This record gives sequence, C-alpha cells and structure tokens, in this order.
Amino acid sequence: MRLHITLGEELVKELDRRVGRRRRSGFIAEAVTRALDDERRWELIEASIGSIADADHGWDPDPGAWVRAQRRADARRVG
Repeated sequence: MRLHITLGEELVKELDRRVGRRRRSGFIAEAVTRALDDERRWELIEASIGSIADADHGWDPDPGAWVRAQRRADARRVG
C-alpha cells in the first residue's frame, strides 16, 4: 500500500546517508514494525500489572532457593 508521509529535510538526509535513497521504504517499514511491536509489548506489560498477588508466593521465603529448585526441575538444565 502506498502511503504519503512527511519527514523533515535533515531526517531524510540522514536516512539517505545511512541506507540510501533506494532503501528508504524498507528501512521505514522495519522501523515502524519494531515500534509497533514495542507498543504491543508495553500494552501487554501494562495489562498484566496487578495480575500477580503481592504476597503468598512460593518464592517469598527464599527467592534464590525457589529459582534453584525451578532450575533443577527442568531436565534441560540438569547436567
């Protein structure tokens, strides 16, 4: 799909210097894709806030011991 956008002259000069005139669209598409992925991740993070209780977790007494036990339970991590 074609899209009309406006960019400042200095931004376009740097874009051309870094990727060349023939690769503008691909570079911009990749940058927008990354930015949208970041936005989606932040939405998921923000939506998950408060989904875990503040207390009564298996890791509360000794977080290090809990992590070690989780690692030992994973056959891929046990030597």
